[in-house]
Amino acid sequence: MTGWRASVSDVEALIAARHGDPFALLGPHETDDGLAIRAFVPHAETVAVEDLDGNRVAPLERRPGTDFFEGLIPGHKKRFGYRLRAENPGGGWTFHDPYSFAGVLGATDDYLLVEGTHRQLYEKLGAHLLHHEGVDGVHFAVWAPDALRVSVVGNFNGWDGRRHQMRKRVDSGLWELFAPGFGEGEIYKYEIVAADGIVQPLKADPVGFAGELRPSTASVVARTDNFTWNDDAFLRQRGEGQARRQPMSIYEVHLGSWQRGEGNSFLSYDELADRLIPYAVELGFTHLELLPVSEHPLDDSWGYQPIGLFAPTRRHGEPAGFARFVDRAHQAGLGIILDWVPAHFPTDRHGLAHFDGKPLYEHADPRRGFHPDWNTAIYDFGRKEVSNFLAASALYWLDRFHVDGLRVDAVASMLYLDYSRKDGEWLPNPDGSNDNKDAVAFLSRVNQLCYGEHPGTVTIAEESTSWPGVSQPVHEGGLGFGFKWNMGWMNDTLDYMSLEPIHRRYHHDKLTFGLLYAFSENFVLPLSHDEVVHGKRSILGRMPGDRWQQFANVRAYYGYMWGHPGKKLLFMGQEFGQQKEWNFNQSLDWHLVEDPMHAGLKDFVRDLNRAYRGHAGLHARDCEGEGFRWVVADDKDQSVFAFLRFGGPDDKPILVVSNFTPVIRDGYRVGLPETGRWREILNSDASVYGGSGVGNLGAVEATEVPAHGFPASAAIVLPPLSTVFFEYEP
Repeated sequence: MTGWRASVSDVEALIAARHGDPFALLGPHETDDGLAIRAFVPHAETVAVEDLDGNRVAPLERRPGTDFFEGLIPGHKKRFGYRLRAENPGGGWTFHDPYSFAGVLGATDDYLLVEGTHRQLYEKLGAHLLHHEGVDGVHFAVWAPDALRVSVVGNFNGWDGRRHQMRKRVDSGLWELFAPGFGEGEIYKYEIVAADGIVQPLKADPVGFAGELRPSTASVVARTDNFTWNDDAFLRQRGEGQARRQPMSIYEVHLGSWQRGEGNSFLSYDELADRLIPYAVELGFTHLELLPVSEHPLDDSWGYQPIGLFAPTRRHGEPAGFARFVDRAHQAGLGIILDWVPAHFPTDRHGLAHFDGKPLYEHADPRRGFHPDWNTAIYDFGRKEVSNFLAASALYWLDRFHVDGLRVDAVASMLYLDYSRKDGEWLPNPDGSNDNKDAVAFLSRVNQLCYGEHPGTVTIAEESTSWPGVSQPVHEGGLGFGFKWNMGWMNDTLDYMSLEPIHRRYHHDKLTFGLLYAFSENFVLPLSHDEVVHGKRSILGRMPGDRWQQFANVRAYYGYMWGHPGKKLLFMGQEFGQQKEWNFNQSLDWHLVEDPMHAGLKDFVRDLNRAYRGHAGLHARDCEGEGFRWVVADDKDQSVFAFLRFGGPDDKPILVVSNFTPVIRDGYRVGLPETGRWREILNSDASVYGGSGVGNLGAVEATEVPAHGFPASAAIVLPPLSTVFFEYEP
């Protein structure tokens, strides 16, 4: 400095966007001579200081050959509120100087971020509409500890990184700037200069609350803290009882392809609420599980390679639209589960990869930081700021959008250091073990936070190995998830059902083996999107036989599934017998529902859900061995399975019998715990579903004829390729 004037070197550095501390140069500065005010205003010929009432205070002098202006106000020793008035031949404009405002973040924010315990990080980072020091604007904050410079850029400043350079908080690596006059809808990115002086590709906001519609990639200023909610009654009820003892029948949906609009366009969140919510409710599902709605650049990823972990995808509208969707689901009694992806992220230039010029969010060693299956980056779960960022994302969806649960994708890839890697391609622990201790600690903490901060919500793990205690509490040595997908059950049963009935006798154990471990975890039985793509065919397409037999097989299979212990999940389209594989780029084949066989299957799924929800014996002990007992487990020659389901002591037991051959078995005797009337409550072969109409005339009578280790038994009719449910009526 030369007195109150800026030095030539400072001005040159600022104009070149390489000044180390623009706040030390720009804005108001108290000097012995008075208050010096400096500003960088491209396109201006003159700049003057005005008070907040619009009165001219003093002109600023333009440094020759630059857009840098400075001036001294001798009568002012202290800072005061002011605006700048700029003019050029095209006219004039007035604006508040962003460098005249104090910072918003505090030492506590620095400390909690570095410690990794900032539970509501999304209330500090990102872009927040704020009334600060008497002025409305947007506060921007981003974490980039190794950057030399970070600027907010957008249409508002011609994407000029010199205009809104941010203040660095040295203790945490956070950068912040209050931008007066900014409002909702502003499009922005961060321009970052790495430690080596190289300007990085423009970055979207890691904690941005909205994004542009792809292929555009900028973040958008949006509010997510002011939604009007009408779901108090639902949230109160959600917190009652234990989730594992409540019915949970999940309809898994990809919002982009459940239905499409005119011209194959995406439906809006409101249009989806109009159509999808009543449909799921009518079919009796308890929850919708949505494939990731976090903003993602590539449709082909189905959302599983997200860029914006805090932004509902723009494909269907603004964040407020997604909030309305959740609210309307809750008012209809339907829970919402989101697929959430903390395992990895894509390496798109505008995303998290090498965010401040070198690995920041990803692990620096590619043996831990690069995923060979998906060509994505793996988060550095051991870095506290990164785990804090991810945990905040989980809490954000539960808090701001009232979401009822998170299904965590690709958990197995997080738990094992050698997941999908050959010898020499992975970095073991010092003791040679292959468990990712940082990921284990992260997942445990996220589960504790979700259940602690939002009682009544659930977390579900997609975990495909035998890792112990996935759904056990953290304090008992588990990972703390509420539920785990039962991938083994899914693979075994689909393999069995794809066989011609004559060959099923040789693979009988594929349907019985799952009961050996059915209560080792709180399981969800998933027939998910992964099972109807990449050449696997649809569920209906996997079934052997002619058309009638294919539908009969599906109905019998679903009956076995809904009777089997475990919560239920069915991917969209499989409820009515989608024939083709799922195509993420077009609507389901809704015209099929006009066909009686497809309509019959849909009606059967509806009635399965009604039976499952209406009979405690079918859901209350889904995760407890006391809720299940085999009756017939070894009749491989006839491919018959029979078992009992129990609820509480006051609930009626349910008998489930499946016949996986196309042969009618008349007078098939099954053991029962009680004599008396057992009412047929559901029959997959009923003519109303497209079956042959074979059944038990409403009920069977159990007499004191011991069988299968029980004191009583009944002779029943087993329809071909069927599952039949009976309820005891004392």
